[in-house]
Amino acid sequence: MDISQLRNDYRRQSLEDVDADGDALVQFRRWFDEALAAAVNEPSAMTLATADAEGRPSARVVLLKGLVDGLFTFYSNYESRKGRELRASPRAALVFFWPELERQVRVEGRVAPLSDAASDAYFRTRPRGSQLGAWASRQSEVVASKLAAYARLATLAARYALGEVPRPPHWGGYGLAPSALEFWQGRPNRFHDRLRYTREADGAWRRERLWP
Repeated sequence: MDISQLRNDYRRQSLEDVDADGDALVQFRRWFDEALAAAVNEPSAMTLATADAEGRPSARVVLLKGLVDGLFTFYSNYESRKGRELRASPRAALVFFWPELERQVRVEGRVAPLSDAASDAYFRTRPRGSQLGAWASRQSEVVASKLAAYARLATLAARYALGEVPRPPHWGGYGLAPSALEFWQGRPNRFHDRLRYTREADGAWRRERLWP
């Protein structure tokens, strides 16, 4: 297989200035709702890119858990690699890719932990197995074996066999306050539509069209 020849020619839709909302977050909700309506696989999946104190980047896919008070929220182990990097450099980028709609959204901004109350509230909605997994996992650390990991999970399951599982102090939410969003609509011949929104000092959004 010649990887260099793998390509799709995008023709489903266009992104016109007249059709785009002036508010970047309203536009995002519109596209997200359309992804839900189109039964896109994992519409809330987003690549989260972070960097350490020396600027070395890393990226992984996490799930968006809300767009609350203008914040893109997600949850994780605070001691994971992403957690350590967000402490060292509290700026991040998100990328949503919805191939069924030939669309991509890029988001950039500052990240801060959510309140304990918000993290507690979300943790209570998680399946019990996921709650126990949050306690058991030393995320991003080396584990001796898969058997050792499941043994630790079994120990935690026995400890919290009765009653509710409390939220671990090392686990909780983050909110990314967007300073820029870019909406990308695939178009024929790689001449894609791109609209970038940048947050102004007064909180308003400036919208610009970018070259493909």
